Parts: sequence; C-alpha cells; structure tokens
Amino acid sequence: MPAITVDDITVLPRIATPDVTSVRQRAVRGITTAPRGFEGDGFPVRRAFNGVDLMELDPFIHLDQMGEVEYAPGEPKGTPWHPHRGFETVTYLMDGTFEHSDSNGGGGVISNGDTQWMTAGAGILHIEKPPEALVVSGGLFHGFQLWVNLPKAQKWSPPRYQDIRAGEVGLLASADGGALVRVIAGEVAGHAGPGSTYTPMSLVHATLSPEATLSMPWRADYNALVYVMAGSGTVGSEQIPVTMGQLAVLGPGNALTVAASLTQESRSPTLDVLILGGHPIREPVAWAGPFVMNTREEVMQALTDYEAGKLGSIPAVHGAPTTLTESTPPGAA
Repeated sequence: MPAITVDDITVLPRIATPDVTSVRQRAVRGITTAPRGFEGDGFPVRRAFNGVDLMELDPFIHLDQMGEVEYAPGEPKGTPWHPHRGFETVTYLMDGTFEHSDSNGGGGVISNGDTQWMTAGAGILHIEKPPEALVVSGGLFHGFQLWVNLPKAQKWSPPRYQDIRAGEVGLLASADGGALVRVIAGEVAGHAGPGSTYTPMSLVHATLSPEATLSMPWRADYNALVYVMAGSGTVGSEQIPVTMGQLAVLGPGNALTVAASLTQESRSPTLDVLILGGHPIREPVAWAGPFVMNTREEVMQALTDYEAGKLGSIPAVHGAPTTLTESTPPGAA
C-alpha cells in the first residue's frame, strides 16, 4: 500500500496532541463490517457504508474499497461509460493505474497516491478503466471511490474535474511520530489538503506503525467516520477494537483518536485508515443508481435527460492517455 510515503517522517510537521482539558474526544457510535461485492465490469469491492443510516453519513452517500486485488494478465477491469448528476465522485488510488475520461473534456491517469475529483453537478458521462498496458500485464490494484453529496443549490453546478497528484497532498506526522497523515482535502490542525470541495469536508489517509497513536482535532460541526482499509487497532475515546473492512461512526466532539495494535498480521504490517467528515447538508435525499437528487421527480428527470442525451455525449474520438503525466489535463479545475 504505497500511496505516498516519506523517507524521514521526523521532518514533517507534528499534530499536537489535543489538550484534554479543552477538547471533547469523539466516542464510537457504531461499528459495521463492509460486505463484499462487485462493481463496473466486475472488479471486487467492499461496500464500506452498507448498513449505516444516511443521516450518520451526511454529507457522504457511498464508499467502495476497490480491491485490494492482484490481477493476472488480462484480468484488470473498470467501468463502462455511465452518467451521474447531483454529487461528486472522488477516486483515490493507492496501487495500480486508472484512466478517467468524461463528456466535459476532463480526464487523466492516476496511480499510487493520486486522486481524481469529479463534480458531476448538472450532469456528466464518464468512464474509469485500467490502461491497456495494465490489462495485458496484470498487477496490483487498490483504491477507493467516495460519493460526496451536493446541496440543492449546487446540484446544478457546471461539471468539473480535478487531478490531484500524490506529491500535492498535505503531509503531517502524529505527535508520537508513529503515524503518517495525508491530507487530501479539507484541513487538519491548520494544514490544508489540495482538494477543492463544494461541500465543506475533510478527507485523510493515515498510516500508523504498530502501537502508534494518532490523536487530532476535528471540526465539531463535521461528522466523523473512520474506515479501516488494512491492519487492526482501536478507535474512539473508549478504544473500541477495529480491523480491516470495518467502519466506525463517531459521535459529537472536537477531536478524534485512532491507535494501532502492537501486533499486526504479516500481510498488513501497519494500520491504514481513511478518516473523513463533513458538514451535514440535512436535505432530503432521493438516490437511484447514478443520480443523487432531493426528490423522486428530480431523479426521474435525470433519467429522462440522460436518455435524451442532455447529460453529455461520449466523445467520438476517445484519446485517454495510457502513460502517467504531470501536466494538468484539459478541463481540470
């Protein structure tokens, strides 16, 4: 799970341990275990939000852990062209390579530690797939896709695309120096990530060495979710045990704590967690397939508009690149 790492974590800014006299540590409200399934053309996923009330997740809608899978030659899979309206898709890749193209002209290639942030807004068509070279060779694939809801006033925003390179994310260390914290979007302890969001939120990937503890401030007006992508440890003020594939929903407070177990299994020598939270939108949600709106009528209109070609069209000449590039892709925000 390379994502982005550093040779010397001691040179990074430290997240000071919150003062126990002035903070309220968030307790665990619930733990769920993600079931396995398949997405797109058949790549394996864990449905991280399965069984959790949308009110607890708000402003988030959906989270898939894609892989971790070692593909044989000819096996890598993606998704076909499909529509979206009313929300944002965030694809964070830790291992492997994925291409993105959309009907708005956005597109690029992401690999270890890169993120694609697509605002569907008023409507868009897009495709995500492994490049042809990876299909031929096979290889490791592991990542996440998060769906972030948009408030009613912004569901009709023009589509946009952000290409966030691994080297652009904010890098921090825990107070004990045992955890590497990657800030993809939002802010942690005064350090901001590069992602530009309509909905106020924070997205963090943290890697904790055995027995390390990460305690950090977290905005009181945000919800707080911790998903374990690998390893084992504890979460919350009461140190509830968690392991790979589990999601912890945290209660109110302005700080949160995650700790890694002393002993980890050989396949996962560290505890890796995705920490996310945002300002709840608190609006009705009507969700059907690739459309997330406020009413059933709006969802049906989205389907009608898609069938009428109003959400965009597949480019006649699809020139998705097959090699990594540092340049900003056309149409990026």
